[in-house]
Amino acid sequence: MYYQDRLTQEQIATQTGYSRSMVSRLLTEARDQNVVEIRINHPLERRRDLEETLRALLDLKAVQVLARGALSYPHMLRRLGSLAARFLEELLFDNVTIGVSWGTAISETINALRPRSRTGLHVVQMIGSLGSPDPDIDGSELSRRLARTLAGQYTTFPVPLFVDSEATRQALMSDTRVQRVVERFKEVDLALLGVGTIEPERSSLLRGNYLSEAQLGELQRAGAVGDVAVIHFDLQGRLVDIPLARQVMGIDPETLVQRPLRLGVAGGQYKSKPILGASRAKFINMLVTDEVAANGVIQLLRSEGRA
Repeated sequence: MYYQDRLTQEQIATQTGYSRSMVSRLLTEARDQNVVEIRINHPLERRRDLEETLRALLDLKAVQVLARGALSYPHMLRRLGSLAARFLEELLFDNVTIGVSWGTAISETINALRPRSRTGLHVVQMIGSLGSPDPDIDGSELSRRLARTLAGQYTTFPVPLFVDSEATRQALMSDTRVQRVVERFKEVDLALLGVGTIEPERSSLLRGNYLSEAQLGELQRAGAVGDVAVIHFDLQGRLVDIPLARQVMGIDPETLVQRPLRLGVAGGQYKSKPILGASRAKFINMLVTDEVAANGVIQLLRSEGRA
């Protein structure tokens, strides 16, 4: 009543029959016990000049660029998630099916979403589970949290992200229960996608021990610069064809590029090449990023004589 309805302590006391001092004490206890959380929401400043430049250069439907300033990387990711959440809220509609990949940027986006309801909303996990010690960034947990926040239903993909061989992948994909989820990939209207890098300093797959250094080296030698939904590509957007690519359980490239709305969320200096490659591969057609990554993409295009 005090925080949501903007009533004074005296008005609450009158309506509830408590004394004003009792109301004050209960409010204090609520704050102390974290029943109430007070946050200051700083305005999310954007670089609209970079947005239009990047949208035109990458041929995207929409771009939003966070003005980063001197923010640390973790702080930037939280702000980037807030910006992506506000944009995502504008894209929601009744009976929408949302596909979810994985990662910290997607986790921060879901954290920043405001609870709301859309009739018939459904969330689908689009890649296998990591078995991560940090479940907050795993696709299954992200799908559950997103569905809960938006008062919808969700479907998980009950397989590991990586399997031992292509034969194992084919066997799992032939399972009836797995096939039912794979068919749901084709119903996704809006894909919520992290954009990963293979730079060791920021590779979540390496730092989480999902990929070995040897596997990362193999990707680098094949020309990979990043991934979307653990589909790796080079700077020109060409798929990287190595054995590892045939051991990933998740949405296939052809199905992904056919999704109407493909929102990539990524920022920081190590994400410029992955963003450029992902846009060229058509894995994303909308982007929320920060000014560091945006400027990096523009510089890459200038070095190619395309900006």
